[in-house]
Amino acid sequence: MVRQALFRPLVSTKWLAESVRNGKVGPSLRVLDGSWYSPGTREARKEYLERHVPGASFFDIEECRDNSSRYEMMLPSEAAFADYVGRLGVSNSTHVVVYDGDHLGSFYAPRIWWMFRVFGHHSVSVLNGGFRNWLKEGHPVTSEPTRPEPAVFKASLDRSLLKTYEEVLENLKSKKFQLVDSRSRGRYLGTEPEPDAAGLESGHIRGAFNMPFTEFMTEDGFEKSPEELRAMFQAKKVDLSQPIIATCRKGVTACHVALAAYVLGKPDVAIYDGSWFEWFHRGPRETFVSQAKA
Repeated sequence: MVRQALFRPLVSTKWLAESVRNGKVGPSLRVLDGSWYSPGTREARKEYLERHVPGASFFDIEECRDNSSRYEMMLPSEAAFADYVGRLGVSNSTHVVVYDGDHLGSFYAPRIWWMFRVFGHHSVSVLNGGFRNWLKEGHPVTSEPTRPEPAVFKASLDRSLLKTYEEVLENLKSKKFQLVDSRSRGRYLGTEPEPDAAGLESGHIRGAFNMPFTEFMTEDGFEKSPEELRAMFQAKKVDLSQPIIATCRKGVTACHVALAAYVLGKPDVAIYDGSWFEWFHRGPRETFVSQAKA
C-alpha cells in the first residue's frame, strides 16, 4: 500500500486572502463555512448569510450526518457525503479549505476536515485562526451567497480513521490504541455536567488520557506551534509513535486531537465517532470513570 503524502493541514488567513484576491476560489479551491452553534445561542446559517469569506459555501453539518442514528453527529454514508459535497462544487481534485466562526478560532472546522479525510479526500485544510481572525485582520467579507456549479465527488471510506463502539470496547482488553479524550477537564473527571444533555452524565472511558481541545489553540485562536503541541503530547504521556483513538462527547472536538497530531506528522489518529454519548448509553458501567459525588 502506497502511503499518502501529507497534505498541509493548515492554511493562513494571509494565504486565503491572497487566493480570494487573485480569483482562485473556484472548482480547484473551495472554501466552506462549517460553523455550528448550540441551539438558542447563535444561528450559523443566518450569520453566514450576513457575512462570510468571499466564495465560501455553507457546510451544514446538521444536513451532512446520519440523521437516522440515535447518537449525535454520526457520519453520513459514503453516498450521502459524496452527494452533499458535490452539490457544494467539490470534486476529488478540489483543495478544500474549512473554517468556522467560533470565538475560540476553531471548533467544528477540524471535524469537517476529518470527514473529508475519512471519505478518502486528502486535499483539505483548516483555516488557521478561523473567521475570528479573518475579521480581526480586516480581510474582505460578503453577504453574497455562493452558488457553485455541482461537481462529481466519489467517496471511499477509510476505515483506519474511524472506530466503532465494538472496536473501542475490544481495545479496553487489547490496549492496541491509546485513547485520548478531548473534553474539558471537569467533564472528563465527572465534576462538571455535560451541557444541554438531559440524562447524560459526565465522566470518561476507563484508561483514557485527557487532552482538552482548547489547549491546542492560542488565546488568539491559532493552532499552537509544533514545538508546543509536541510538548503537550509528551506531558500527557501520549506516544505519537503508537496508535491513537480520539474521543469526546460526539466526535467533534476529538478531531482537534487528530489535527494536532497531523501537524506533527502523524496522520493516522482514528476518531471514535459515537464518543461519550454512545458509550454512556451502551458501555459497561464498570468502564465508566467519574469523580462525581453520589
